[in-house]
Amino acid sequence: MSSFFIKKKGPPKVFKKNENSAGSKRKNDTDTGNKLKKKLISKHNEEISSDSETEGFSLHRKRRANVEEEFDETPQEKKLRLAKLYLDQLRDEEEKKAEEESFEMDLIAGRLQEEVLEQKGQLQRMVAKDLLPPDVSEICLLRGHKLPVTCLVISPDDQHVFSASKDCSIIKWDVESGKILHTIAGGRKGTEDRHVGHTSHVLCMSISSDGKYLATGDMNKLIMIWEAATCKHLYKFTGHRGPVSGLSFRRGTHDLYSASHDRSIKVWNVDENAYVETLFGHQDVITGLDSGSRERCVTAGGRDRTVRVWKIAEESQLVFHGHEGSIDCIQLINEEHMITGADDGSVSLWSVNKKKPLSTVKAAHGRHSDSGLEQPYWVAAVAALQNSDTVASGSHNSKVQLWKCGQGFCHLEPLFSIPVNGFVNSLKFSSSGKFLVAGVGQEHRLGRWWRLKDAKNGLYIIPLKRQQPEQEEVNGENNGD
Repeated sequence: MSSFFIKKKGPPKVFKKNENSAGSKRKNDTDTGNKLKKKLISKHNEEISSDSETEGFSLHRKRRANVEEEFDETPQEKKLRLAKLYLDQLRDEEEKKAEEESFEMDLIAGRLQEEVLEQKGQLQRMVAKDLLPPDVSEICLLRGHKLPVTCLVISPDDQHVFSASKDCSIIKWDVESGKILHTIAGGRKGTEDRHVGHTSHVLCMSISSDGKYLATGDMNKLIMIWEAATCKHLYKFTGHRGPVSGLSFRRGTHDLYSASHDRSIKVWNVDENAYVETLFGHQDVITGLDSGSRERCVTAGGRDRTVRVWKIAEESQLVFHGHEGSIDCIQLINEEHMITGADDGSVSLWSVNKKKPLSTVKAAHGRHSDSGLEQPYWVAAVAALQNSDTVASGSHNSKVQLWKCGQGFCHLEPLFSIPVNGFVNSLKFSSSGKFLVAGVGQEHRLGRWWRLKDAKNGLYIIPLKRQQPEQEEVNGENNGD
């Protein structure tokens, strides 16, 4: 509690008269004059800004006001004021925390909803409407292979591309710089025992979803496993009786599915360096294979004109018919939908719930004249931006065609084409959807039916620009779930 002190007056002081009053007076006058002179000199030498005077005066007034306020405020009022300030602070903190939690909950709910739709195969991000055709000057050609590129994969972080060729080599590229980081040279036929690598055409490759393993398959019936980071050779799988035409790691695992011209599917465990089982069903060579996160894979049966879904755990398969020609390539869009290309020039969209295609575009890349007969351009490669409405197809008509899947994957609409000279033997979208890579050569990856002398063997890095979207839409099919 504040205490106030009152100064009491004492008895009046008695001043004695000084005898030398006149001398003292003159002395005092002299001292006063000297002091004034010193003050004037110091004032003349000292620079004082008017702002400082104003600020000092203002600060003095504030302090005085605060002191007066403190004196006017009782202890109870001070406690009440501080309590109100503390409650206001708590209220602001709680409101901010509630907003952050609400935002996080919305993010989590959206993520969970997407995961549920993805598992059901119903997730479809509507990105095709925002894609813009790239400028030709922005397309980059990477050259390093001596013969046509047959297959390629992109690392999960979109930093690297692995490609393989008919020259039996494997090259690891840096996407940003376009430089070769590592080359696994191909060997000559008959040097299989001493050469580390492939000695025949590499037809297919796959990379695990964590970027740890790279798998490659060749015409010599061999599957080779590499450490993706260092390109170090790890294992060699044997067992197929024909060329290995398709490879795919199950997403989120190191289980590997392989397809072959011997008409079989094999399952491998790369972690254990072990063979698991073999599946049969196709009546002709298998030309393509893909898989998702479920314990199943899809295959294209070539000239038996079937697409098959292999349910590994149930040891069963679903058979789909629809193409008139040989089905040469296949790619999953999500867990329930896929796209295929055939040598009759058609591109088809499929659902695992229907035996016939949901949509088919015939002569998707046009027709060409050969000996007076018009024939459609073969579709040699297809690709899909995962869980979206965007797919692509490639042929040898000097174009890569991008397509938009209608809502619910009900139909295919052409978006735009990208000029690429040569046989498009492989296509892959990056995980982010920011670029598309096309593996191109002078010949088809499976034969030498035509040769385009003007084409260059290499990789085309195609940037995919987007206009500013209002908001990325996410659609799921309404099946009453």
